[in-house]
Amino acid sequence: MVWVALIPPPPTTEAGDPTAPQPPWRRQLRDALAALPPARSRALRTLEPAPDTACLQPAPTGDALPLLDLASNDYLGLSRNPAVLAAAAAELAASGLGAGASRLVTGTRPIHQQLEEALAAWLGRERVLLFPSGFQANLAAVSALADRHTMVLADRLIHHSLLVGVRASGARLQRFVHNDVADLKRRLLAARRERPDGQLLVLCESLYSMEGTSAPVAALAALCLRHDAPLLVDEAHALGVLGPGGRGLAHGVGSVAIVSGTFGKAFGSGGAFLAADTLVGDWLLQSSGAFRYTTALAPPLAAGALAALVHLQATPSVGLALAQRAARWRDGLEAAGWPRPPGDGPILPLLLGGDAEALAAQRRLEAAGLLTVAIRPPSVPEGTARLRLVLRQDLPTGSLERLLAALGPGPLAPRHALAP
Repeated sequence: MVWVALIPPPPTTEAGDPTAPQPPWRRQLRDALAALPPARSRALRTLEPAPDTACLQPAPTGDALPLLDLASNDYLGLSRNPAVLAAAAAELAASGLGAGASRLVTGTRPIHQQLEEALAAWLGRERVLLFPSGFQANLAAVSALADRHTMVLADRLIHHSLLVGVRASGARLQRFVHNDVADLKRRLLAARRERPDGQLLVLCESLYSMEGTSAPVAALAALCLRHDAPLLVDEAHALGVLGPGGRGLAHGVGSVAIVSGTFGKAFGSGGAFLAADTLVGDWLLQSSGAFRYTTALAPPLAAGALAALVHLQATPSVGLALAQRAARWRDGLEAAGWPRPPGDGPILPLLLGGDAEALAAQRRLEAAGLLTVAIRPPSVPEGTARLRLVLRQDLPTGSLERLLAALGPGPLAPRHALAP
């Protein structure tokens, strides 16, 4: 007979029990969460497409009504375009859901090469490489052009992913005033005086996702060329909407070193890309860990993006029509007493100042059947919480009137307009 000693397991601590002894790292996290102001706390919310393509439905639905979507980046409504969906479905049947490996192992499919070649031709660039996400593409782009010996000059409102790329590269960082060519010139001159042969890199977006403003890309590129500083332009929100035929604001500016773009916005798909000349493209292929050590972009997403590109090429004026509609929305908001949202693209920020004010406005609009999101720090600078209104091609007629009625008179409206 074999005797087996049953040794009781050691006592465990419930991680979620605040009264139980906690290791220091857990206490630090708990204290940091407890210190968050209620108006600064975030939560996930589930939404599903409603029968009306311009609406989203809170899930579980219950008695909630569909909400007109004034928040997402699906500017052209291509995420539900029949041709885009059909292309993704066909590739799903042919290639499966995922690529199964990185591009340098067994993950490259014909659809990847087709999309890369089509994008390169459309953008007038020699080389395009696909990435699973825009965040990842921006990390790769910065790491390709910067290291610990580099001084990076970035627009003060640059996207977080590019800042993470700078930190990962070990480069030194300076921020120049938003869209201020003169301030960038001063900093470039100072950098060249300090280190005449030093490595430089300049970062900007073409359409800033929270501001709605557009960079003077041609002027920035000319300045960078004079000072031998490569320019990286994040075109994530401009492609498909701004520039000739929706090709972005860097189109035709040959001195731009890298263009970063995504498929999760106007293309209605997912994933991202970097576009450059042959030299920079080859360097990315050989050196980029963000490209080498990740599973390739899912083939159905690539197929959907290619179908979206075909649609954009067939309707080159769609971005211009959206910009014209955006101008009418800006006029309407200004006439109602709201500060005119800057820029001329489909992103219309409505600055409200405090977090609580922005959240209250979000709730007021949702009660009227309009879906917006209060954008609060750290996504935007302190004291500039806002509603980020997004104009989409598929919004029905009368959407602006519904918005103005829900917002009510703005702070700049005449006093008689504010009277009950």
